[in-house]
Amino acid sequence: MNSNNLKTRVLHSETLDPWLNLATEDWIFRDMEPDGHILYLWQNSETVVIGRYQNPWIECRLDLMREEGVKLARRQSGGGAVYHDRGNLNFTFMSGIDDYNKERNFEIILTALSGFGIEAEVSGRNDILAEGRKISGSAFKLTRDRAFHHGTLLVDVDLGRLTSYLNPDQRKLSSKGIKSVKSRVANLTEFNPQLETGILSEGITEAFFSRLGRGAEETMDLLSLDKIPRLVDYYQLMKSEHWLYQKSPDFTHRIERRFIWGGIEINIDVHHAEIADIVIFTDSLFPEMIKILTVQLKGEPYSRSSVDAAADYLRKRNPDWTDCVDDISAVLIEEIRGAGPVPA
Repeated sequence: MNSNNLKTRVLHSETLDPWLNLATEDWIFRDMEPDGHILYLWQNSETVVIGRYQNPWIECRLDLMREEGVKLARRQSGGGAVYHDRGNLNFTFMSGIDDYNKERNFEIILTALSGFGIEAEVSGRNDILAEGRKISGSAFKLTRDRAFHHGTLLVDVDLGRLTSYLNPDQRKLSSKGIKSVKSRVANLTEFNPQLETGILSEGITEAFFSRLGRGAEETMDLLSLDKIPRLVDYYQLMKSEHWLYQKSPDFTHRIERRFIWGGIEINIDVHHAEIADIVIFTDSLFPEMIKILTVQLKGEPYSRSSVDAAADYLRKRNPDWTDCVDDISAVLIEEIRGAGPVPA
């Protein structure tokens, strides 16, 4: 099939809402006619985006994200966790499966970068490197008749925040999901200080049309939600607790602490973001309190609100338990790392 005979289209997003951007990507992919090429360029406000099969408790500092208003998003494709802010430019190539070519997609990005004096190369299956440092990572999704290839370009990302939100202490967390791999990263502004996301977006657009033929160029914005009813459904899914948390792989959390009143070891099995089982070992003088705590938490969401509710019940049940309950609940809340919706 001659690619130059196919329809080409570039869409620019004007929203920084990560859930809307990912929903738009999903809508385009599902509803597009698989007889052309689409390039979608978009940016997010401060967000950690995890892969479809990743566990946010393993990958992210959810507590710090909550405190600093950083959003959590889960994409449809696999791969590792990434941090997005306004210094990050995201690209998505979409085409019919018969004309899908990820090498060509990479060539378009490399051509655009070369136009700004940045010589880069593809490394492995997913990454683009400049002077041996990672400036872009990609993920892919293929179905029976269509495919997409999307990735990030670090233009001027706050790298300090990137390292702050990703990869918490995993010594006490064991997950069956896919874990991210740390890499040496760099911003493109290190190689060209004048480069900006808008300028790079224009460069990639021109490289895309040059390679595949001139086509339509359009803008997607928040008004699209009113114009495209199906997009609303995708948007609600992307920002739902079910998609963000309950899609997480099963994992086990082991917690140990010692207090004035005794020691405690807590083992929690989490399944679809709920506490499937909890076993507590302790030399506390209040074994009945421990037994009731496990009953109260089992089957509840793996969240701070579940711990708060169980603690309130125990304090009312027996005021003599209050000091122990306060200590245990504080530890559980700290360890759960702010599970629950991160504010928009």
